[in-house]
Amino acid sequence: MVEKILHLDAFSGAAGNMFMAALLDLGLTKKALLGALEPLGLDFKLVVRRVDRNGFAARYVDVRVPVSAKQRAAERDAHAAEGGARAGARHEHAASHGRHYASIRDQLKEAALSPSVKARSLAIFEALGRAEAKVHGTKLEEVHFHEVGAVDAIVDVVAAAAGLDILGIDRVTCSPIGIGSGTIESDHGTLPLPAPATLELLVGLPTVPAGVEWETLTPTGAAILKTVVDEFTSLPAMTIRKVGYGAGNDRPGTLPNVLRATLGERGDLSGDRIVCIETHLDDLVPEYFDYLMERLFENGALDVALQTLQMKKNRPGFGVRVLARPTERDVLARILFAESTAIGVRSSEWSRLVLERSSRRFKSDLGTVSIKLIRSPEGAIECSPEYDDCKRLARRHGIPLREVVERVRAQATRELAE
Repeated sequence: MVEKILHLDAFSGAAGNMFMAALLDLGLTKKALLGALEPLGLDFKLVVRRVDRNGFAARYVDVRVPVSAKQRAAERDAHAAEGGARAGARHEHAASHGRHYASIRDQLKEAALSPSVKARSLAIFEALGRAEAKVHGTKLEEVHFHEVGAVDAIVDVVAAAAGLDILGIDRVTCSPIGIGSGTIESDHGTLPLPAPATLELLVGLPTVPAGVEWETLTPTGAAILKTVVDEFTSLPAMTIRKVGYGAGNDRPGTLPNVLRATLGERGDLSGDRIVCIETHLDDLVPEYFDYLMERLFENGALDVALQTLQMKKNRPGFGVRVLARPTERDVLARILFAESTAIGVRSSEWSRLVLERSSRRFKSDLGTVSIKLIRSPEGAIECSPEYDDCKRLARRHGIPLREVVERVRAQATRELAE
């Protein structure tokens, strides 16, 4: 089975229209996208054009919403009062009016969107709503969106969900997100960057300084990335098929304001990138290693190994090796420094090939056990019962652990084949 992967390079952050533009640059047709957006019943015009951003040929999308003379005058007055600062500081388009979270949710639920597009769109707006509710100290149902709730932002969100569906994307990965600094003018006054709602959405996500004094990441862009990205990592192992660029507004400075999107494929032997963190210790107290290993696994380590060594001056020692996602390197290195006698660690990134695997709870004759299902390159399924669960069942029934493992594996293999 071929897996289609979308990798995003968010060195200049992201916005809703940048994400949409990147998908269009990868091959999503405007006709297909408009067809997917039609069930929303919104009045808007999608303008797509080619632009240059610091030497990058990119695609730019503008969602134009008809406004009345009264609305246009109000927006003009607001723009004049803010000195145009907001329009120059955001990726997003000026919004025609605000809406409550509940009305947006109901509109999406009632629209004749495909189940996957509807679920993803609702999840993105819920992420936005919860962030706004947290920042303003209100309930989710009472959140009132300003720019974020406007027609153009609704289009941005649903376009992101629909575009991934139309392109048949199986997995989305993303680099750490580039974050700008400075301030921005808003309906709530002058705000620091990242904007409060954006910063709330960034909780748990890896970021890097973009080195620019403008808003690289908007709330809409943050909500889309938080919802659709499966893993924040460097470019994964895959065969690259196409590269696209989605442009934001033109910004001063040398950093191109674009979101780079790479479309690729990988087969049964999928791959990724991991980091190997190592250190040699000649004064580690062996009893402490159990706690060190626990801390490392709790903070994202994929594997931890201890090896006996003969070190300088003929001292017996230990080599500690930790495998992890590249984004977890610094956190795990800090734990090694804190919980061992290490005063230096080495790290390197490796390419890794992995077999397709999944986990599930299985109700065996002896009791419920977690099992790992591994698919070989030939398509055969191998079942591996969880050691701790089997140990618990061995003690409960008073039978050897080896027998528990064999019985659970045989039963699971038999039932999965039926």
